[in-house]
This record gives sequence, structure tokens and C-alpha cells, in this order.
Amino acid sequence: MDQESWLSCEKTAVLQGGFLLANQICQPEPLSSLRKEDWDQIGCPIVKAVKEICGHSLKDSKDRLYWRKKILCIVWSKILEVRNKEDIDIRWKEDPLFAVQNSLPDINHIVLFELVKSMSFPSIYVELLLCFQPAEQCKELKLMVDHVTSSSTDADVKLLLEVWWELLKGKRGCLDALDQLFTAQCSRSMTEPSPLASKRFKPDPESTSVCMVYILFEGLRKIKEHLTSSELCIFALSNCMDTLYTNYLLISAADVSIENQLQNISRIVSLKKRNEVKDGFDLIEVIREARRDLAAAVTPAETKPCGMTFIQAMQVTLEIICSWEVMGLLKMPSNDPSAMTIRLKDSLGRVLPSLEQPSLAKDLVGNGQTLNNLRVTLKGLLASLSFTVPECSAAEVANISMTILDHHLEGFEGLPGLFVSKLSQDFSEEEWIQCLERNACVFQTKDLLMMLISTLTAKCQSDADVQHCKKLKDIIVDIFSHLSLPDKNATVSELLSISRKGLHGFLPSSVTVGFSEELNLAFNSIIQTGANSSLDAAVSAVARVAFQNPEATLRRCCHMAVVNLGAHTLIAKILLQLSALMSSPGVQNDNLLCRCLQDTVWTKLSSLQEENQFLQFLTELMKCNITGSMGEKRSFLPPEEALRAFVQPYLLPASPSSSNLEFCLRLLQCALSQETMSDSTHWIMSCSPFPLLYCLAQLLNECNRCWDQPVEGKKPISMESKELLLSVLNTLGKIVGKEVAHAPDVWSRALFWLYSKVEELDWTVRFYLKDVWGKHFKYEVPSSLLSVCDLPEQEWAGLDLPQYGQGTGLVALLECCALSDCVHGAMWESLSLNLLKPDDVNMFSKGLLVAACQILPWCTSGEWERLLKVLQELLQSSKLYVPYSLEYVDFLPLLDLRSFAIEMRLSVFLLRVFQLLCSSSCSDWLPPQGWVHTGRLYANAMRGIISSVTEKIPLQSTTASPKTSGACSQEVLFVLTQLFCHVLHVQVMIPGQPEVLYLCALEILTHYEAVLSAYPDSCTAMQGLNTRHFFTTIADNLQSADMKAVLHQKITQL
Repeated sequence: MDQESWLSCEKTAVLQGGFLLANQICQPEPLSSLRKEDWDQIGCPIVKAVKEICGHSLKDSKDRLYWRKKILCIVWSKILEVRNKEDIDIRWKEDPLFAVQNSLPDINHIVLFELVKSMSFPSIYVELLLCFQPAEQCKELKLMVDHVTSSSTDADVKLLLEVWWELLKGKRGCLDALDQLFTAQCSRSMTEPSPLASKRFKPDPESTSVCMVYILFEGLRKIKEHLTSSELCIFALSNCMDTLYTNYLLISAADVSIENQLQNISRIVSLKKRNEVKDGFDLIEVIREARRDLAAAVTPAETKPCGMTFIQAMQVTLEIICSWEVMGLLKMPSNDPSAMTIRLKDSLGRVLPSLEQPSLAKDLVGNGQTLNNLRVTLKGLLASLSFTVPECSAAEVANISMTILDHHLEGFEGLPGLFVSKLSQDFSEEEWIQCLERNACVFQTKDLLMMLISTLTAKCQSDADVQHCKKLKDIIVDIFSHLSLPDKNATVSELLSISRKGLHGFLPSSVTVGFSEELNLAFNSIIQTGANSSLDAAVSAVARVAFQNPEATLRRCCHMAVVNLGAHTLIAKILLQLSALMSSPGVQNDNLLCRCLQDTVWTKLSSLQEENQFLQFLTELMKCNITGSMGEKRSFLPPEEALRAFVQPYLLPASPSSSNLEFCLRLLQCALSQETMSDSTHWIMSCSPFPLLYCLAQLLNECNRCWDQPVEGKKPISMESKELLLSVLNTLGKIVGKEVAHAPDVWSRALFWLYSKVEELDWTVRFYLKDVWGKHFKYEVPSSLLSVCDLPEQEWAGLDLPQYGQGTGLVALLECCALSDCVHGAMWESLSLNLLKPDDVNMFSKGLLVAACQILPWCTSGEWERLLKVLQELLQSSKLYVPYSLEYVDFLPLLDLRSFAIEMRLSVFLLRVFQLLCSSSCSDWLPPQGWVHTGRLYANAMRGIISSVTEKIPLQSTTASPKTSGACSQEVLFVLTQLFCHVLHVQVMIPGQPEVLYLCALEILTHYEAVLSAYPDSCTAMQGLNTRHFFTTIADNLQSADMKAVLHQKITQL
């Protein structure tokens, strides 16, 4: 506080005038030598000046209180300055009060005490007293007590008791500016005393060993004969009882219910109103003081008394009670009790039970008689207080409660809960709702919000006005909107545990009118702003409607995530913030999200885009991105619940919704790809993994009949689904196999059950479950395979299968090679073929051709790639004999084709396969879809061959010598010509002439043109003309006029 603020005020001049006039009256003695008995004569100018400063010209009570404290601060600081005689050269620089103090005459403590007494400033005096250090507090208090115990009057007694009571109440929260200033003054006076001051002030050496409790009790004992009224005796006894209770008997703060607090405060307010109407009435300040009074009586002292024992305090108390009984001052009223009498009765009601504690008697061994005497005396005193404590009406309590809420008074933590529950019945509905709306910020906790919901529910079930209920509902929703995100989630979670419709689950439709529009507005706003919107704002908007109706909100989330392009990412981010909408851990078949997805979009996915968004939406929600209450990682949608809802019901081969099979498999694959805790059992083990494996195995078994005539009402499994099915089965098998390996004893029965079930299925299915079997079972293959491969008996066993008779070993060989790279490696290493016997090689090659013809149509693209790898390895090792005929060559080319031998022979082998497959003996094997599939597999194989051929020649002629490049380019052109003929030959043979082969032929022509462009000298004009004529002749065999026209155009450009 700067120095100017103390001087630039006429009130300071008034104060200075009062003190100077008093000093003049006191002459020839200085004012610093003032005696107590001279105050009435000399102190009048000072009192008048203070009254003028703090008079009614200050309309605001805060201003009056400020100036009262300011005056006492100036006076007391002047006393400290006079006592310590600080160096003036230091004071004028450091002391902000220097100017105003220097204008006042020297004064003593008598002036301070008499001014406090005359102006009734005990509370301000105590506030400033508490700015001293503890030891100095006792010294200053001792001076005040010595003053009032000398030549005591009723005013002195009252001052002592009021100061005592204020000391019991303690500090008023945070220090204000005046407190901070005076604290600094006190510290300076203690740390920098002058030598002269140390000679002038010699404190009592015993004062350091006494405490405030001792000083107060001793002061009361000294003036006990000067108390002349019952009211003062009751005041003094109340102080004694509260001091005994809070300093010696109370260990921790006593719990006073908010109902009792309000009743006590309402009673105090009522009594104050009756007694203080003349002086004006500040209701807020009265409530604050009443709260302090109540807290002081039930809060233990911060420090225990060090200068007075409990026995000594009891003895003084007994002494003064006995003295006043003799004097007849303890006659209690039988009716219309005062506030002080009620306080004494409450204090006795707290002290007596504490004196009855057995532990207290043990601590006071040897002083039991004193304790017993005090008990008896206090019981008699309590019995004399036979009046009934008046109770305030519910309306009075309600009005006080509303005032406390409206002014946000501290110390009433339980009031909002009481206001919501019991007090709601003591107001008119309109008053209660208006107060709630004004003070909505006070009710922003989960527990209070739930209490408000209960109150709203009760009102809706009664005959309450619908408009009032709607208003209350809107207030509740607004309060919810201002909660923190964790509290929002906790509230919604608690509501969901009762009703999946949230708040609306408790309300009639008449109160929830308009929610649909609010729901539309919330989501339309989110979608329209999209990526530009704040995620927090979007989460808050969705949380608001989810609080009202979680089910309807989740339905809208699901619909928008699937239908609106790109919305799935934003909706997933929002839901991941609203963890309350996820299912409770351990609760099966109770996932609200799954139910909403099933009801809104599951059966209505109309495009691949919607299916993909659905999968991406679920994938984001299945990630472990949420931290649980115990720090564990959780997912909004546990994968096991997604599996139970969207996979298991649709996997059975006989399922009526088998059309969803591929989508279910994709979903299962997404679920299995989710991370799991490495040290915990995989979640799939809680989802009946062995029956699930069996269902997948059954589906795989059905794939062997994918080209059979479909049964009516049943859609066959596509090759695309088979490929996905193999991937899923492989992933699931590895996961389950790992868990089985960790605890074989736990899963042994399930393992044998699964093995016995899949024995009914095709023998190849068991290979896909090898990761599950581990070393428990051997590989089982048709016995005919053992005649082709020398397989070790420790790992392989033969099966007598009727469909695998003599000569089918190569069919089984290719089926095994198509299963996996691992099995293919085993077959290759164990293949028994003597290359020194040409007949064996020839028979092996012919048999392999027939076997490939039987296997090809039922291969997936992955299986077909493995078979192509096998064929290439057989060709490279000369185990497969494929002569290259010159059926598409008029003249023998003088070229070196050895580096292209594998590609050309593989192409011829595939040509022979299709010649056999398309012959009359196999014409009824495949439906149109089967031919399309085989055409696609052939096209993929030919693209691989084309790529291998073109990689052998650089398309930039500068990288090699012209001679070498030209020779190599001629060979490449020749091979591309042969491949073109083979592709179109196969296309013409296949029923329907699949378009994929036509596209493959176009690719060959494109490569041919690129080689010609890079190496123009590789083909003469005559050769070019003959080649174009030859290509055109081959292309003319196609049935489609459009295909022929495009090919002809491409050929003419060569």
C-alpha cells in the first residue's frame, strides 16, 4: 500500500485533529501518559473523530469496516513506533505509515484499549492482534487483559469476553491489504528495536511461558466479582465451555450436518433481526458471522495450550461457577431464551459427553475428584437450562439457504445437495427453479446432477406442471454441459446402468419434446463443419445429447459413420472421448453400440463404400485407446463383442445370412489384427475359439464345391471369400495354437474335440489347423501321395480315401504344394523321381499335366502362385518335361532362345492344361463363373511370364552395344509373339472368352511396341508387315467384334 493512499483523504485530517485536541486537553501531561480513569474526559475528541470518519456518510458497510480497521492499524502502529523509537531516517524511507504517524502525538496502549472499548471494535482488534507472532500476541493480549482487569466496569468485562470469543473464532480466511501492511509493521518492530527501545520495554520474563488460554482464564478469574448480570455470566461460561472443548477435548473437527447448520444460522439471523433493526441489518454479514460462530465451537484449536493444563482450566471454571452461583447470577430463563443462552446450552451439550469418555479419566489419574465435580456442576447447569430451543420454520430456513446460494457464501458444502433434495419441497416450484437456474454453477458435480435427476423424476411422477418440469430438465442439461469430460462420462455411465435411454428413460414424452430437433442440429453442425470443427466442441455437443438419450445418440452416430462419406473417422474420435457409451467390462451381450449398429446399418449396407466405412469405424473403436480406472488399456468396442454380434451368428454354412460371409470374414480379420496385452490370454479364447475354428473349417470344406450346381436358396462361397477365409483361418490358428502351447492341459479336451470334428471334412482342411495341433497330430495325406514322395513316417501318415485311388498321387502332390510354402518345401525335398529313367520323367510330366488340369479351377490366386512356383522349379530341375512345338512358326527362327526356355515351356504347359481342360471330356466341369475364375488365374500367370521376359532386355538402347541389343530384342519380340498366340488361343478355347485374357493380349502388344521403339533395327519392314498380318489373323478368331477392332487398331500401330 503506497504512502499517498494514507494521506490523500480528509478523513485522515479528521483523525489527526481528534488526537491533537485530546493531546491538548491532556496538557500539561502528554497523551502518551494517559491513565484509564482519564479517558472519559480526554478521549472524547478521539471518539468523535472516529465516529465522524466511520459514520453514516459511508453507506457501504465494507467501507465502514475498512476505515475502522484502518484507524486501529494507524493507532496501533503509532504505539509500536513510540515503544520502539525506530531511527527516523529509516522510517521515512521504509514505513508507508510514516507521514500519518508523524502527524499524531505520542500515545500508549491505554488509548488503543479504550478506543476499542468505546467503539466496540473487538473483532477488528483481534484481526490485527493475530498479525503478530505468537509470542507477541500473548504479550499484547496480556496488556489488554491487565487493562480490563484494573478498575473493571461492565464495559471492560464485555470487551474481554468479546475479544475471547473472537480469538476462539480465529482468522477470517485470507489476509486483506491492511492485515498484510500491519503484519509488516509488526515484523519490523520486532526485528529492528533501537537500543533506547530495549531499555524502555522490559517484558515479563514469565510471559514467554504462558499462552492465550491461561491469560484469558486468569483474567476472567480476576474480574469474576465484577460481572453483575446473568447475560455476561452466560457469555463467559459459553467461552469457557468452548475453550475447554476445542483446546482440550476435541481431537478432530466435529461433523455438523448441513440441516443443523442451517437451523442454527436461521435462528441466529432471526434473533439478530429482532435485536438490531435500529442499527441496520446486513444479512450476508450476519450469516457469515453465524457460520464462523458455529465453526469455532466444533473445530479443534490449531495449537494446544502450553501454559495451562486441563486440570487448571477445570479448576478456574469451577471456581467462577461457584462464585456466580453464590452471587445468584446463574438464574437461567425458562422461556424466550437469548442467543447467548442457547449457545451455552449447545456448548454444555458438547462438553458433557466428552467428559464422560473413559479415556479422559485415565489421563486425569489423581484428579478424578475435580473432573467429577465439574461433571456434576455442568450437569446441574444444563438441567437449569430447561427451555426448548426455538426452531425456525421451513420457510425461514429456505430463505436463508437461497441467500447463501445467491451470494456463493463459503463453508456450506452440503447445502447444494440439501437444496436439491429436501429443500425443493419448501419452495414454490417457480422460486426453486429460478434459484437453481441463477446458481447452476454450484451444482456442477456428478452427484448433485444425479440428485437433480431424481428430483425431476419425482416431480414428473407427481402432478407437477409440465412447463416447470421442462424448464428443470433444460437446466439439468445445461449443468451437465458444463461438467468436466470425466464427470460427463461418469454421469452418463451411471444413467446407462439404469436405462439405456439415459435421462429420457425417466421422463414422460411431454417433457422430452424437441429432442429430435436438438439431435439433428448437433450432428448436422458436426458434419457441416467437419475437419474444421474443434474436436472438444464436437465431443461436448454429442455428450449433451447422449446424456439425454444415449441410445438415440449412438444410433445417429452409427448411421452417420457409415452413410456420410468420411464421417467414420470423426465419429470414432468423438466416441473414443465418450467412454461412458462403451459396455461395462465383463458384461456380455449388453453392448449398446452393437445393438445400435445392428438396428441401424448392419442389414442396410448397400455399397462397398459403406461396408468399408463400417469396417474402418469398428476397427478404430476396437483399438485399445482408452485408459481404464486402474490404468489398464481398454477399447471402446471390445473385439470379442464385435465378434459375438457380427461374426459368430453368420459363419455357419447353413446360416440364412450367408450372403454376409465375406463381410463377416473381413470383420473377423480386423478384430484378430487388434493388439492384445502380451502377458495376458488372448481375448479370442473367451469366444469359443474351437467351435469358431470348426465353423471356418466347414466353410473351407464347402469351398471345394464352389463350382457345383448351387442348392436352391443357398449362395455358394466365392473364390474371393475362400482366399479371405484362408487368411483368417491361418491367423486364428496361429493365435489359438500359441495359447494351446502355453497351457496344453487346459485345452487338451477342446483340441481333441476339434480334431475329431474335422476328420469328417476334406483332408486338406486339417493342414490349415496344423498351428493349432502343434506336435499333437501328424500330417495326414492320401496314401497315393506316399508313392510319389518319400515322406518320414514320424510326421506323415497315409489315409485310404476312396476318391484317391491308384495314379492320383500327383493330384495330392499339387494339392499339398498349393497349401503353404512350408508344405511345398517338404514335398519338393521328398519328391521321388529318377531323372535317369526317361520313361519315368515322361510319365511324371504327363501325370502332372492332368493333375494341374484337375487342381487349377479350385485354386485361389495365392494357391495358384505357389503352383506356378512349383512348375518353374520342376522345369528348372528338368523334372518336368515340356517339349516346345513350333505350331505358331512358319519358319525356323535363327535365334538363341535358351535364356527364355523356362518362360516359353511354362507357357506351353499352361496351354496344354487349357487344351485338356477345355476338351469335350471336361466341358461340363465348370459353370460360367468357374471359367471366368480360371481365365483370371491364367492371365495372372501370363503376366508373370511377360514380366520375366521383358526384364531380360533394357528398354534404353544406350545401355548395351547395338549388336547385342539387337539380337536380344529379336528374341524378346519372338517370345512375345508366341505368348500373344498362346493367350488368344486359350481365350478362344474358354467358354465365354473372358475379357481378362483380351486385356492380357493388349498388354503383350504394348510391350512389343515398347521393344520396337527402343530397338528399331530389331525388325525389318518385311518382318514387321508379316508380324502384323500374323497378329491380325490370330486376333480374328475372337468372337467379340469390339475386342477384335481394338486389337486390330493396336496391331496396325506396331
